[in-house]
Amino acid sequence: MVTTNFVQNHHLQNSQFFLLPKRQLVTYALYALIPLALLHYLLFNPVATAKKPVVVVVQATDDASVIASSHHEHVKVNAKQLPVPPSDQGDEVFKKNAIAGEVAAAAACDYSDGEWVPDARPPLYNGTSCATIKDGQNCMAHGRPDTGYLHWRWRPRRCDLPAFSPEAFLGWLRGKHLAFVGDSLARNQAESLVCLLASRSTPELVHRDGEENRFRRWAFREHDATVSIFWSPFLVKAAEKAERAGVRHNNVFLDAFDERWMSGLGGLDAVVLSIGHWFLIPGIYHDAGEVVGCHDCAEFNHTETPFFAVFRQAVHRTLAEITRRHVLAAGAGTSKSKSKVVAFTTFSPAHFEGEWDKAGACNKTRPYKNGEKEAGYTEAEMRKTVVEEVAAADAAAAGGGGAGLRFAALDVTTLANLRPDGHPGPYMRGDPFAGGGGGGARVQNDCVHWCLPGAIDTFNEILLQTITR
Repeated sequence: MVTTNFVQNHHLQNSQFFLLPKRQLVTYALYALIPLALLHYLLFNPVATAKKPVVVVVQATDDASVIASSHHEHVKVNAKQLPVPPSDQGDEVFKKNAIAGEVAAAAACDYSDGEWVPDARPPLYNGTSCATIKDGQNCMAHGRPDTGYLHWRWRPRRCDLPAFSPEAFLGWLRGKHLAFVGDSLARNQAESLVCLLASRSTPELVHRDGEENRFRRWAFREHDATVSIFWSPFLVKAAEKAERAGVRHNNVFLDAFDERWMSGLGGLDAVVLSIGHWFLIPGIYHDAGEVVGCHDCAEFNHTETPFFAVFRQAVHRTLAEITRRHVLAAGAGTSKSKSKVVAFTTFSPAHFEGEWDKAGACNKTRPYKNGEKEAGYTEAEMRKTVVEEVAAADAAAAGGGGAGLRFAALDVTTLANLRPDGHPGPYMRGDPFAGGGGGGARVQNDCVHWCLPGAIDTFNEILLQTITR
């Protein structure tokens, strides 16, 4: 007897059913449970009902805006936690509850919390295929002998960080202008992104200006997309040091903004800010026409000021000014003011373990394991400042008429701190040990910036998840 016969006859012969032999009774009972189990799975399994990926914003323990991405195949939700809808509400109500369950499961996701794991996949580009790599970060072309630093990926603890998709990023960037604003780490990240995108679409350099190409713009013609770099190591107005002219201090004006980039804010759809290292350099700080302090300035009769406070002021005032100008532009009906995302990359630590001009300053060839190298006080404070100020700016924009303006922190400090192997070191120049200098040779090392390709490509994997959510 087949299952359908059993089901059809069950209601007609109910009284005879209980007279069947025990073995047949058990068999029939099992047949009856199969469709019931299938029905239960379809109704109560959130994975079966929630098909689409869910991208959410969650609050970290330090109130930072953290970008979380989850996919249904990676999320486990207890069905008992999801309310069962009344039968007259149908599947739509239950689908909403299932999605809410995925959101709750993804709420603990934090890209800053994870570990580096081996990854055999080759990079999307190299020093030959990408022509925009700054010479000082072209480690392979300069003869770096090891290649292990290319084969690691960042694995967050409670979520998935997808591999970078040039197609997805270019799809989002179509018709848009993305700008990287800040110091040489901002430039490092921008050049990483251009190389990643160049693996699918050829960029055209359409603007170049300033020493070391500090202002550049690329057009991806087939996507009507633009990526720019703006040099602004303090974000606010500054007169930079000129040691060749005997000026070793930066003069930073906290009450004025760097209009070289700020004046073009209305034409930008997305901005990536990245500053920090220039605040460690001696500086004199001005506000409202007065000197309010300085850092490392024993030769001047000024009050020594911890640079942490100045860094926070620069970040806070810049984010507030972005919001103010966005609101003004929205009130004036400027089309570009309707939607804008501002991402702030947190501090990227250096890894000098010796003298900057001696071989071995940063010669590690593997990432640190978790707990092996904690971020120092300076790195932690710089990171905390960005995370807190970004969260405050995002809340202020949401509550102060900044419709369409979103702030997010790209919290990379931890993952960057664990990659002492990712810097050019002596390979910021070609064949650095030519002439038989050997390991004891005096040679300049770069333990601040990142080899391209390399660890900084991960910054842009997180950026992609941020801007496309």
